Amino acid sequence: MPSVNVTKNIEFLIEEETSIMSSLIIHYTLHILAPGLIAWLFFKDNWKKTWLILLATMLVDLDHLFANPIYSPNRCSINFHILHSYYAIILYVLLFYFKKFRIVAIGLLFHMFTDFIDCLLMK
Repeated sequence: MPSVNVTKNIEFLIEEETSIMSSLIIHYTLHILAPGLIAWLFFKDNWKKTWLILLATMLVDLDHLFANPIYSPNRCSINFHILHSYYAIILYVLLFYFKKFRIVAIGLLFHMFTDFIDCLLMK
């Protein structure tokens, strides 16, 4: 009978690893490739510069350095880290209404959306 338990454990580990890998692929596709698509679709004249600005908004993740532990795979970033708080998200929405900050606001809001998707995938 021990071989049945070993088989079940191996199946569980494979499922868990597949789930984690799928989450990572979704996460980094949304953080890196999707901003490029957004830049190309909506800012065709300067899409490369816009993509770089959108990628630069990932610096918002520096607030993870103030958490203990810095990384926790089962922690939802939304409303845990200061720059991922509901108050910060409201600020990002307000920034969207100022043309000068619109691309940065889009990057920050899309980043929050991506992290929210991560939270949903954790459940």
